[in-house]
Amino acid sequence: MDAVPHIAIVDDHRDIRDLVGKYLSKHGYRTSLADSAAACRKLIERNGIDLVVLDVMMPGEDGLSLCRYIRESTSLPVIMLTAMAEETDRIVGLELGADDYLSKPFNPRELLARIKAVLRRVQSLPPQRGQIKAKEVAFDRWSLNVGRRELTDQDGMIVPLSTAEFRLLSVFLDHGGLVLSRDQLLDLTVGRTADPFDRSIDNQVSRLRKKIEADPKTPALIKTHWGGGYSFSAEISSA
Repeated sequence: MDAVPHIAIVDDHRDIRDLVGKYLSKHGYRTSLADSAAACRKLIERNGIDLVVLDVMMPGEDGLSLCRYIRESTSLPVIMLTAMAEETDRIVGLELGADDYLSKPFNPRELLARIKAVLRRVQSLPPQRGQIKAKEVAFDRWSLNVGRRELTDQDGMIVPLSTAEFRLLSVFLDHGGLVLSRDQLLDLTVGRTADPFDRSIDNQVSRLRKKIEADPKTPALIKTHWGGGYSFSAEISSA
């Protein structure tokens, strides 16, 4: 990430784009504006974007679809802007991997505070190794098709993954060999919705082990580090 974070503001309403862009620029951020999902994709491909502020309701491809694309193809944090009454959009956005959300109408000062908080959290997370950016990732006797979210064994048998299991496996694949604490795993898989006292990550690891380990009681792929968390020890490659 550059010394000056680069924020993409994606909204089909020009007045909102301009207002947010000017406000963030005034507070020291670089900004790029996009009026559609297609324009945002070009920004991400051509510029060093550090965070995306994304409106849900846009004509054509909406913000939820774009959020899914961003989460599957990049590690960029996303803050979603939603209509006050659209609780379902907020829930779906968080399920798709958005890091935070803000209801319209909003105070630019609050948006600024949320951007700072998300960037602080992202900067504190361990570095990604980049394997999960491939369309298909191989490890041990498994192959994961990232786009289709399909896990296939060496005999061609597809093993279904829940959304939580897919996210957890993706995090392990992108941080292979690194010891990740429970809090880091929660942050990487759930984001700001995580309860600091939540220990559900242990249950998710247990369920994932049952699907990918030859012997879940003696795991060889997902190692436990007592007091430290978990690490993924398998050799990872692009399939």
